[in-house]
Amino acid sequence: MLNRKYRLKKYSAFIATYRLNNAVSDENVCIYFGKEKTKSDLDTKFGFVVSKKIHKRAVVRNRIKRLMRENVRLLLKENKINNVNKYLSVICVAKKDAIGKDFGIMKNSLSTLLLKK
Repeated sequence: MLNRKYRLKKYSAFIATYRLNNAVSDENVCIYFGKEKTKSDLDTKFGFVVSKKIHKRAVVRNRIKRLMRENVRLLLKENKINNVNKYLSVICVAKKDAIGKDFGIMKNSLSTLLLKK
């Protein structure tokens, strides 16, 4: 589970991140980046979104969120996404092609997109 200090929870924070329209994407995931930090001591917060448009069953949507959450947790633990630490918030939004993907494919997709910025 992703540590509590890394979770983006407030609706207003999600809206503010979307409003900047600073995004990168591939066939599985679209990642939105928030404002850049002014203080380096703040932690980057991550949010994960899977819309009902992706799949109507909550079980499928929750599985995709769990895969994304675990991959980000491992990437943070391994310090492989240090360039993301300059942003206040990061939102990972799943796309339709993310249904049925395994752990390795999602990890590859997230790591390449997070390293692009």
